[in-house]
Parts: sequence; C-alpha cells; structure tokens
Amino acid sequence: MLKSDYIFIICVANGSGIYLYFCNRMNSSEHISDLGRRVKVSIVAYQTDTDELRAIVGDLHAAGLMQICVVDNSPDDRLRPFCRDLGVDYVFMGRNVGYGSAHNVAMRLSLDAPSTDYHLVINSDMRVPAETPRMIADFMDSHPDVGQLIPRIDYPDGGLQPAVRLLPAPIDVIGRRFLPGRLMKRRNARYTLAFWDHASAADVPYHQGCFMWLRVEALRRVGLFDERFFMYPEDIDLTRRMHRYYRTLYWPEARVTHYHRAASYRSWKMLRVHVVNMIRYFNKWGWLFDSERRRVNRQVIERLKNNGGEA
Repeated sequence: MLKSDYIFIICVANGSGIYLYFCNRMNSSEHISDLGRRVKVSIVAYQTDTDELRAIVGDLHAAGLMQICVVDNSPDDRLRPFCRDLGVDYVFMGRNVGYGSAHNVAMRLSLDAPSTDYHLVINSDMRVPAETPRMIADFMDSHPDVGQLIPRIDYPDGGLQPAVRLLPAPIDVIGRRFLPGRLMKRRNARYTLAFWDHASAADVPYHQGCFMWLRVEALRRVGLFDERFFMYPEDIDLTRRMHRYYRTLYWPEARVTHYHRAASYRSWKMLRVHVVNMIRYFNKWGWLFDSERRRVNRQVIERLKNNGGEA
C-alpha cells in the first residue's frame, strides 16, 4: 500500500446532493509509477473554483498521474499557493490567452520530454475514475495507429453526454443556435450522431476538448492547438488534423464524468466569442466548399450505420 503525505476530504454540493471525496496527496518523488512518468496532464484555469480543482487533481493523483500542470489565465495568481500545496506545476499567464494557447504551454513541455508518451488535455470540471487512465494508456500502447482518444463521457446523473460529432458545416453551428429546434431536428441528429447508441468504439473526426488523450508522437507530426482560435473550435481543428494521419477514437470501455457548463448558452459575451471563433474556423477550412468535411463525414456515417461504429 502506498504511503501518502496526507489525506484530504472534498465536499461538493450540487442539485443532486452532497458528495464527499477522499483523496490522497501522494509523495510524487517516491511513488511515480510508469504511468506517471509517461503521461503529462494540463488543466487551464480561469478564476477556477478551488474545490473543483482539488477534486480533479485528487482524481488524477489517485490514478497515478503526477505530472500535472495548471496553466492559469486568470487576472491574478491567487491560485499559485493553492497549486503548490496540491503538488502540481503552476504557470501564470498574466492574461487570458485562450484555451488552446494555454494548453499549448504545457503541451510543448511534453514534446520536449523524451519519456513522455501521452498528453492529457482535461477540464477542471471532470471526475475521473482511478482505473480510467491506465485503461486508456494500455489500449493506446497496443494500438499505435490511434493518435487521439476520448472515453465515454457521462453527465453527473450517469446519462451519456455526446462528446463526439461530425465535422460541422455552417448550418450545424448557426442552426443549433438561431433556428427553431423543429427545423433542425434531423440535421442535429446527424451532426451529433444521435442515431448511434455510442456503445462501441468509433473513429470520429471531432472530439470535444474537455478530455483529449493525445499521443505525443502524433502531436509532433500534426502540431498543437491552433492559437488563432481563442476558444471553442480549437478542439475541432486539432482532432480534424489528427484524423488525417491517425485514428481519432471514441472508446466507451473507459468512462469519465463531466459537470458541463455550456457557458456560451448562458452568456452573451461567451456566445460572441463562440461566433467569432467559428467564423475563423470556417475561414480556415471552408464555408460551403470543404471536400474533406464531406468525405470524412460520409465515411463516418457509413461505418456507423453498417457495422455499429466498431473501429
């Protein structure tokens, strides 16, 4: 049994009740497993709740992931002593540089570390079972053609959160926001792959950025997040580029939980950020004419309908 520096208790309350989490802060200098040496993790913070941050770091430590970097986009560095006490690396950006740009700071460290095989991009509002990182690493080790993986993501009530999609066309983004739902029902079902039960592995070209398990060797080939995107489409763009050379796999054997905020649905400011950056995305990849989007989406739909999505 591993010794710990101390045990802390996290109390989190939400609409469903009050939950207590017991987490160990490991002595990383003595108890870094092979997984801890081979995987680096980045979390981007922006005035992030400390209980939320403590919970996800506790999960990752319990899973053996000790190389965690919190990149802070907040206007001040009040999280610095808190992160030091948690035993994680802390980078203060001094301003909000955006989601992808902040993760790139930590991901470049992974590229420079010869012993690092994988980099995990993860949101602070995730909960990760202790067995999930080991399951994913073992699977990726035995499937070198997989450059990126996302597990099944659940809502807190255990229901499926659809986190993989087709490559979006402008109507998929505009229609979901501004057109009546009855007019977009069929199109939305196609875009979000709602016709598929998500019960089997599938090679899908768009993974949402709340949990992206990335092969470092693949990142060296395709590059990091495109820093032209402040927030939102950077995950579409990276998965799309990765999908050109590797399988970008949805793998439901592993599971995590996401306390999804959907900020752009509640804030006019974040909606504007979303719209501006999607314009940049379509300026890059094409609005009406995007042959790669048509080809890739057609292939994904055919696979899912013909063999249940098995990759």
